[in-house]
Amino acid sequence: MLRLLTVAALILAVTACKRESPRPPAAMVAPAPAAPPAAAPSALHGKILEKIDVSQYSYLKLATASGDTWAAVEKNDRKLGDEVSVSNPFPMQNFESKELGRKFDLVYFGSLSSGETPPSAPAMPASGGAAPASPATMAAQHQAAAGGPADVKVEKVAKASGSDARTVAEIWAQRLALKGKSVTVRGQVVKSTAVMGRNFIHLRDGSGSVDKKDNDVTVTTKDPAAVGDIVTAQGQIITDKDFGAGYSYPVLIEDAKLSK
Repeated sequence: MLRLLTVAALILAVTACKRESPRPPAAMVAPAPAAPPAAAPSALHGKILEKIDVSQYSYLKLATASGDTWAAVEKNDRKLGDEVSVSNPFPMQNFESKELGRKFDLVYFGSLSSGETPPSAPAMPASGGAAPASPATMAAQHQAAAGGPADVKVEKVAKASGSDARTVAEIWAQRLALKGKSVTVRGQVVKSTAVMGRNFIHLRDGSGSVDKKDNDVTVTTKDPAAVGDIVTAQGQIITDKDFGAGYSYPVLIEDAKLSK
């Protein structure tokens, strides 16, 4: 009898252990792999649910097979309900349009597919030159042009002469008062990128600081300039310039003439 009781007790003990086995600590459980980010589609196709026109672009809210999506294309005459295709979509996350005063979680810059561009969209120049850059191309170009190199330090460059002469730091500090006026600045070219048929160059003269972000000014010009050149640029001050491709410049010297 004692032996039977002992065996029964052992069986009960084993059963209880199986029922109360603790789970492994959370640290021992391998986390599920994160899903890779979705690749940009090769094209977007859908019906126009909403349309917002601005100076250069039309923002289209499209009902696509994968859900509602915003796209920005050349300004056009398409109507609500029209079916359109947007080629070469370039994704811009958390894009804020200064012109609209609106922020999009995600918008695709692209071009209406061939055969869908209406008469009001930019046409090939009569001179036979290149066609205007698509929004996707412009976004990629501005992405390359925006921001000067973080690792380039410029020693002090002598200030330009003349009543409209300013240092880079002075241009930043006085930009609101200088808006629409001509300025002359002398500095070293630290970056040069071609955008929309113009050169976007970044000038530094040793004034300002990285922390205040007032040590670098962007100049647009048709004149050539190589990185490392010391040049004098004269042009008009523009503030809060929004090119509509995801990039806004707080201060810009436009259509400048360069001299060495």
